[in-house]
Amino acid sequence: MSGWLREGGAVLCSFIDWFLLLLVARCLFAWCLSRVSRVLHHHLCLAVLSLRVSLCHCERDIEGEEMGENPLDRDARIKLSIGTEEAGDADGQFNSPCGLAFDHHRGLLIVLDSSNHRVQVFSCDDDEGFSFVSTFGEYGDHNPCGIAIDHDHDRILIVDRFNHRVQSWSLSNQSLLSSIGQYGSGDLEFTLPEHIAIDNHHHRIIVVDAYNHRLVFLSSIDLSFLFSIGGIQGSRPGELDYPSSIAIDDDRCRIIVCDSGNHRMQVLSSIDGSFLLEFGQEGDQPGELSYPQGLCIDNQGRIIVADYNNLRLQSFTPEGHHISSLDCGTERPSAVAFDEHRGLIAFSAGNQVHVIGANQWLADTLTWRPDRHRYAPSWMKQAISTMTMIRSLIDGGESASMSMIPNEILFEIFSFL
Repeated sequence: MSGWLREGGAVLCSFIDWFLLLLVARCLFAWCLSRVSRVLHHHLCLAVLSLRVSLCHCERDIEGEEMGENPLDRDARIKLSIGTEEAGDADGQFNSPCGLAFDHHRGLLIVLDSSNHRVQVFSCDDDEGFSFVSTFGEYGDHNPCGIAIDHDHDRILIVDRFNHRVQSWSLSNQSLLSSIGQYGSGDLEFTLPEHIAIDNHHHRIIVVDAYNHRLVFLSSIDLSFLFSIGGIQGSRPGELDYPSSIAIDDDRCRIIVCDSGNHRMQVLSSIDGSFLLEFGQEGDQPGELSYPQGLCIDNQGRIIVADYNNLRLQSFTPEGHHISSLDCGTERPSAVAFDEHRGLIAFSAGNQVHVIGANQWLADTLTWRPDRHRYAPSWMKQAISTMTMIRSLIDGGESASMSMIPNEILFEIFSFL
């Protein structure tokens, strides 16, 4: 019996060896082809860029009328979409969602369903899509607009825009904890605040006080006022004109600000808020912006901007150089978030939330490491677990090619399937 098992296992291992070798060859070929096509695409884009930009808006409108559907539905880079094109108030439907955040610890996507005056929570289940989990908030929490997750204090911070305040909710049971702020321009007063972020390095919370044209810094310990920067509407370096969103670049100790009314991005020091650099200007060419509304920073330090009036996402290097754009069809993107564990990029546009798959738009948003294995789809984990079990049962497995391939490579290979 044991001999039969050993012979059968050896045959199975041999088959798997060939299968894996073919997969490796396929992946290497795909990698080489992508590099060559990227170079060719770059040179081709330089030749036709001006013609493409002038025609893209007209082409998008014609396609929308003829096809009767959102071009994002046909974009293979979109892993999934949540919600319907028409506004709705059922679970999993939205009315102008305008804030997103991934809870990396719990594997959740939290969506501010703004005009439904509520927050919806979804599980990031890679096999079944993003499934609805729960909802909280009600009318009176008027147009939630910005969100940040504070794991250190087990809370969700939500900007309640038209009530000119910031609410704190329990991350564990989604109950209301506290509320700060009122209408005005004083130390703990806001006028139509739009976004919020947490600077864990300096134990600060930063509120985008949009109609006071400033950023307000609070203590993350007790939400007390620390200081503010801006406060004068203007276009000079360091001045703001209806800022809409911020993101913290912890690795570089920087704050990235969507300076919406100035159609630009400003980069400030997270230590004292001093001006460092700016990029972008009004326009619709690559690298130009029109009322940017949301942004996030990915695992490579790239800055991803929701270019609202240009109906697209744009990505930039940490220094502000344009990388690429993703067309959002006929919908205006308003918020964007990055899932550092799964390499996903989520953005809201119209009445839907769309999720871009790992490495589908920007390269290397996900690279496999042992600490990320648990975030792989269940079918992938099961396949690799089965292969590991088989090769551990077969004598002489050390010499088989399958045994020589680390699990990290197996995860990388299966990610191409």
